[in-house]
Formats: sequence, C-alpha cells, structure tokens
Amino acid sequence: AQNVPNSDWEKKVTEYFKEKLKENNATNWVPSLNDVPVHYLKPNSLVKFRCMVQDMFDPEFYMGVYETVDLNTNARVLHFGKYRDVAECGVSYTHYINFEIIESLRMEKTSRIMKSKQRQTFYCVPVPGESAWFVLVLNCQYYAYISASQARVSPSTSYTPSRHKRSYEEDEDMDLHPSKQKEQHIGSGGDIHGCVEPKRFETEASAGHHLISPNCSPPLDLNFPLPGEKGPACLVKVYESWDSFKVNDVLEVYGILSVDPVLSIVNSEERESSALDPMECMDTAEEQRVHSPPASLVPRIHVILAQKLQHINPLLPACLNEEESKTCEFVSNFMSELSPVRAELFGFLTHALLGDSLAAEYLILHLISTVYARRDVLPLGKFTVNLSGCPRNSIFTEHIYRIIQQLVPASYRLQMTIENMNHSRFIPHKDYTANRLVSGVLQLASNTSLVVDETQLEQGQLDTTGVHNVTALGNLITWQKVDYDFSYHQMEFPCNINILITSEGRSLLPSDCQVHLQPQIIPPNMEEYMNSLLTAVLPSVLNKFRIYLSLLRLLDYSISDEVTKAVEEDFVEMRKNDPESITADDLHRTLLVARFLSLSAGQTTLSRERWLRAKQLEALRKARLQQQKCVNGNEL
Repeated sequence: AQNVPNSDWEKKVTEYFKEKLKENNATNWVPSLNDVPVHYLKPNSLVKFRCMVQDMFDPEFYMGVYETVDLNTNARVLHFGKYRDVAECGVSYTHYINFEIIESLRMEKTSRIMKSKQRQTFYCVPVPGESAWFVLVLNCQYYAYISASQARVSPSTSYTPSRHKRSYEEDEDMDLHPSKQKEQHIGSGGDIHGCVEPKRFETEASAGHHLISPNCSPPLDLNFPLPGEKGPACLVKVYESWDSFKVNDVLEVYGILSVDPVLSIVNSEERESSALDPMECMDTAEEQRVHSPPASLVPRIHVILAQKLQHINPLLPACLNEEESKTCEFVSNFMSELSPVRAELFGFLTHALLGDSLAAEYLILHLISTVYARRDVLPLGKFTVNLSGCPRNSIFTEHIYRIIQQLVPASYRLQMTIENMNHSRFIPHKDYTANRLVSGVLQLASNTSLVVDETQLEQGQLDTTGVHNVTALGNLITWQKVDYDFSYHQMEFPCNINILITSEGRSLLPSDCQVHLQPQIIPPNMEEYMNSLLTAVLPSVLNKFRIYLSLLRLLDYSISDEVTKAVEEDFVEMRKNDPESITADDLHRTLLVARFLSLSAGQTTLSRERWLRAKQLEALRKARLQQQKCVNGNEL
C-alpha cells in the first residue's frame, strides 16, 4: 500500500526474506510441507517445500494491482494480487471483481495501476525415493526447534482431518502445552537414529483417502514417478527467473501457502460451464481437472525465494560454494577425519557383502561416482557396476538395497521381473488431452541410487512395452539420458543416476564395470545377519557415512601434466606387454577407478600411488572374472 507508485516494493519483499532466512536456525522454524500436513498449516503463511519439478504448466496471468469499489460508500481500495490466488474483497464488492469490470477500469485513468502480470506454474512432487532416515533427520531438526521455541502450528479451518476431532479442552491443553501436539503426531517407537519416527502425519494417510475430487468420480492421479510414493504434490507459482529452472530440478522453495476452499468451488463451476458450452472454454474438462485440482489435495505455494539444491543431504550445509561461509569450516573439519570414516565404511560394506573386500572397494567407488561433465553425447563420471554372483531368488539383494538405503538420501529398487517390465511405465509421456507430462519410473532426481535387481528375472516373453522399458534402461546406463515420449517426437532429458545391477550371471544390461561376488562367509540366517549388521552401527557413525558419500561427490578433481604423461607412458607399456586384452576402454575404466579412489581418500589430484592402486584393483577384478569363466566354461 505504501509503495504502489514505486515498483521496487517487490524486490524489498524478496530481499527481506532472503536476509531473514540467513539468520541462525531461521530455516528450521519455517514449517515444511514435506513434514507437516496441510491442515496444520495456516493459510497465507510462510512455508517451505523440498521438491522435484515434475512438470511445467503454461504461464498464467494474474492481476498485479486491482481496485475494488464499495457500492454503499463509493470508496475505492487498491489491492495487490501477487502471492495470492483469490481476489481480496468484501461482501459488497463480490459481484464487481470480475474480468469485465477490471477491463472497463483499464479504460479509465486507473489504467496505469490496473496491470496484468505473468507467473509460471510448476507441478512439484516430493523428491522420488527419499530414504526414511532423510525424512527423519529433517523432522528431528524441525521438532527440536519447535520444542525449544514452544511454537505451535495451528490447524487450518479449511480442512477437516480424517480422524476424531479433539475437544475444546484438548485444544486449550495443546495451546498451553505445545509439546503434547508434537507427541500426538510422532510415533511412539524409536529407530536407529535415536529419533522417534513421525508418521508423516495424515499427509500419507490422506494421500490415498482424499484422492477423489468431490466433483469428479474418477480419482485424481497425483502423478508421482515411483509407485507407492506418499506426500503432498503442490502447484508452485514462480514470479521471477523461472527460466533458470527445468523439469527434474530439485528445489527448496519458500513461499506463501494458498489453500483457499474457494479455489475448488471456482474450478468446479468452470468445469460445469465448459461442459455445458465447450466453446466458452478452450481447456478440456480433463485439463482443468489436472491443472486446477482441489487446494486441500494439491495446495498452492506462491514463491518468494527458490533455489536449486546441489544435494539433498540434510546433514550437509545447503550450499558448498561460498568459501568464506561456515561450509568451508565444516568441510575442513570433516576432511581431517576422512581416513577413519572410510576405513569404517569399508569394513561395514565388506561385512554386508559377506566378507568380499574387493566388491566393497568397488561399491564405495560406485556410491561416490557422479557425472561431472559431458563431451558431446558421452557422460563422463558415470560408473554403473554390475555385481554378479548374487544368489538367485535370495533375500541377499533385498538386504543390499536396504544397506544402500541407509547410506544415500534417495534410492529405488527396481525388481526386473517379466511382470514389471511388461506393465510398468518407465518413460514419461505427454498426455495432450490433460496437457500434462505423465510421469514414469525413470523420472528421477540427480544422484538417486537405482538398484536394478536382475536376480528376479525369470523365463518369459517381453511384450512391446517390456522391450521399450529394457531399451530405456540400457540408454539410461549408457548415455545417462531418458527419451521422454511426446507422441510425435522424443525429447532427451539428461540424467545423473547411480545404477547398481545385481545379477546371478553377467547382466543382460550394459555396465561400466562387472564385479563378481566371492562370499567369504555364508551366514545360516541371512536376515538375522543383515539386521544385526545394521543395528550394530551407531547412528552417529551412519551419519558420518552419509556425509562422506555426499560430500565427496561435490569435490573438484584434476590430473597434473606430470601425472598425465606418466599415465600415458604406463598405458603404452601395458599395450606392448598385452596388446590384445588392453584397450582404450580399459584405460578409461582405470582412470575412473583412479579418480574415485583419490576422491575416496580426500585427494583432489591423482597421485602415482593411487594410479598403481587402481591398476591393482582392476587386475584383481579381471582375474576373478577369468577364474569364474574357467570354472563355468562360459563368460559371466
């Protein structure tokens, strides 16, 4: 109101919140839509949301500033339309805030003020495959702050939770003792992190319960990429710099929550009018239903601040680029104790892989691998490992995935059965009727760990869908890209997915490196062995493993001219000694192994020692494969 003649007020809003969120623990007190159900958040309050951009809708117009006229007093009031979905007006204004009236006002002297503006809408979902420990860490941080500050998140009156209502006495008691409200939403059982596990409140329960729109008989698909995903989907409305974001980006947004029930009424009326007279509306009923779902099911967030996340590990600082920030202190402190952390992780994974230390070495290298650059179409840094020799139809591969789940922020286990291959939707495709991108299993965020379990594969016939899915998996592994289906054409979306293939023999899928498992111990009870392995690790040690794996992916790496020359000479010598078996692919693989070996030790440059160690590991791996080939009489 004070700054209407001056357009700089919008920048002041952004700068204000940017400065406030830099204060100590400021980000912790902002309630997260990932963890707190919508009906416990105040409408028009500041919230945050950690999400992946699943789809981008067309830009929409809104009234930047508009004027209302009171018919009784003829008083005119200016309002701003930014950060809101519904026009703000009293009862006597109701029938006069429509598009026709605004258009007529533009013809008058107020046209300087009555300007329409544009904003971009993203359809966002929680990061696919978020690990349970990841959610727990964030919840513990949030509730630790809530308990300390005695803040209370008030329920919204625009939503009726699917449970018995509390009495007024209980509500008053909650006001006096906010910790009781926290206890009501958190499960009584503990977990290995020493923090009680939240149920994600009614967000998960209501995800299935409220899928049916009150005005539509078929359920509304929230379009999560992975089956069985829970959590809120949101329409995120961005007002500036939206060109810097793209599909599959992981964002953390801070903005104004909009869950006005009027949205559902307006949208249902629009659908009814378009059904009666299709010429009045260019959008199909299905498109309106998808793009304007009930706010109680798909809330809106009007973004004040948004940032792309370099990583999603809550144990690390959000940004690791500012050298003068506390990040550097955090990194230097952790790097000083890197060697013992690596040794403990190596021992932990060796036990998980039944005493196979070579497989444990390669699994560490795989877990810290990342695509660091692209040369034309070739992704550099990808390191897909095929762990062969896994017992068929065994729970071993399931437990290996459980171990990986405990170490990385996001993961998914893809069971490669004939049923899944023929009936699952791997590739996202464009639905032109609803004008949206329908998600698929391979629409994942960067650095997600994808474990492909080939031990589940049995004899059978792949249909057309199955063949396309296998082809898509192969392209993802080889080129780190997924070709989204737009019916009339395909569009490439680059990826950065860590893929581990577990198989009995050599995988049917391509890989960068095959490691044949050689168990040194055979536990009589596999499930008991793996469970005891996890429970024996202290939560603090697990957290160090998680920091270790996420941090090393972000480090820079280089090779000096001197070492480059030595490597070239070494490779020429290797070719002389064994010209038939040593190829350019072997050089590329050994250089990758040397890179990740160096980074795993906290070294950002290649040394002669690490190069020799990489050659040694590769020689051991190849010897094991050759030995297995001789035993079985065929190639594995």
